[in-house]
Amino acid sequence: MTLLITVFAAVTVSILWYNRKNDEMQLGTLMFLFWGASIMWLVDALFEYAELGAEYFAPEAADMLNDMFLGLSVVALALVIWLVKLLFTDPKGTVRMALKKQ
Repeated sequence: MTLLITVFAAVTVSILWYNRKNDEMQLGTLMFLFWGASIMWLVDALFEYAELGAEYFAPEAADMLNDMFLGLSVVALALVIWLVKLLFTDPKGTVRMALKKQ
């Protein structure tokens, strides 16, 4: 479940990144965060399959729920990292202008 959630996020952001007009929002950073997480979960799934065998494809409902929460947490953490990077680099100058007004 964690692998599916991060792959869907990675594919969605990759499509947005590919269709961008300019790179003001720095979607490349977010895309690489999601693809990195997807690769991490793929390696985890391969090792877990090697350990459990066919049982890997019949998880308990509680395990699937925990994996879903973990996958959503990883996506949320990547979004927070991307947002903090955007706030520090301030590509459109929005934060700078807001601080000047005060």
